Amino acid sequence: MNLDKELAGLTIPETIFLWLKSNIMEIFGAIAVLVIGLLIASLLSRAVNKALTKSDRLDPSVSGLLSNLVQYGLWILVVITVLAQFGVQTTSIIAALGGMALAIGLALQGTLSNVASGVMILVQKPFKVGEAITVGSITGVVQNIGLFTTELKQFDGLFVMMPNNELWNQPIINFHRHPIRRFELLVGIGYGDSMEQARSELLALAAADERVLAEPEPQAFVNSLDDSSVGIGLRVWCNVPDYVGLSWDLTEAAKAKFDEVGITIPFPQREVTQRAA
Repeated sequence: MNLDKELAGLTIPETIFLWLKSNIMEIFGAIAVLVIGLLIASLLSRAVNKALTKSDRLDPSVSGLLSNLVQYGLWILVVITVLAQFGVQTTSIIAALGGMALAIGLALQGTLSNVASGVMILVQKPFKVGEAITVGSITGVVQNIGLFTTELKQFDGLFVMMPNNELWNQPIINFHRHPIRRFELLVGIGYGDSMEQARSELLALAAADERVLAEPEPQAFVNSLDDSSVGIGLRVWCNVPDYVGLSWDLTEAAKAKFDEVGITIPFPQREVTQRAA
């Protein structure tokens, strides 16, 4: 009771001085824990980032994100430890942080879903910057992969920004993941023309183009028997950068060659028979 009366009679600076004097060891201990804890958090974060950067399976963005999460987690642990030095009930603080995290998670459900999808894209690497992909109805070259969105540039020059959640939940076609690609040309010839000659001419065109790979071997075949024509197919393999140019050139060369040797490419025809009443 006398101590309370003495404290009540002190001024604010005197009260602060008395509190500092009586808690000097706890204060120094808290400062030491804070400094050492922050130093350890920084060192561990750098070590994690360095270790993850050495892995070829992880994107640098993922490495930076994970190392930052480690650092922030250690900071929270250090702060809780410092508060415990002064007798603060850390259980209530942890419960409050958990409730706050839950509330933020519910409020940012869509955003966090995009972040989770972005992390999965960066870890799994279904595509990389500079690769051409098709997702749904969008086809373009990947320009940037972020935690929230992925930026694409369509072949007509238009810019597309896709949320990572929408992108991750659809089938992804990657045109550059494998070094070679197959091109298939289908040409219809007349029923009176030689199928063997048509196949030979197409194979000769493939053999004359240096962009066509010898393995897998080019194939020419009868693909279909249509109403007005016989479908002749040619399958060749080429390196991915040569695909577009080769497809244009082989299509043009096939038409020119068939005209030269007299193989017709008929228009759709229909015979109408009229019966007398």
